[in-house]
Amino acid sequence: MKAEKRRGEILSLLGNTQNAIPASVLKERFKVSRQVIVQDIAILRANGYDITATSRGYIIDGKSQNNRVERIFKCRHTFDEIIDEGVLVINAGGRIEDIFVNHRVYGKISARLSLYNRTHVEELYRSLVSGASKPLMSVTDGYHYHTVSADSEQALEGIEQLLREGGYLIEI
Repeated sequence: MKAEKRRGEILSLLGNTQNAIPASVLKERFKVSRQVIVQDIAILRANGYDITATSRGYIIDGKSQNNRVERIFKCRHTFDEIIDEGVLVINAGGRIEDIFVNHRVYGKISARLSLYNRTHVEELYRSLVSGASKPLMSVTDGYHYHTVSADSEQALEGIEQLLREGGYLIEI
């Protein structure tokens, strides 16, 4: 496995758990030495990811919503625009926490996404394009909602403007 892919998977694992993950677990999972894991974590930190080493393992510090603000955006786009929408939000400092739709029969249907970086968005897209399942937005003709978190209201304002300019935002 290439180093970049391994680092993306490490971020995905850390981003999808509330528990610390020990280096020993990561080294076994990726069949590399502990030193390689330590180096991967150092590179991820250098790239701006807020990863902390605790006595129980590694955690992503920014996962706590206590220091982040959230906003719900109603969006609409095509299947082929999933990556563009996600990368737009992430590049502007946001995290896509979930997706939900309001189905006329079933009501609110939601799924946790936890998309914190471009790799997460690309992995989601690859999973959907494989045909194993259709995107949730397909049941509502492309209309869907995202809960997006960021470090500040100002960042959310910027994300809202970018979604509007990209033609993805539906005014509520």
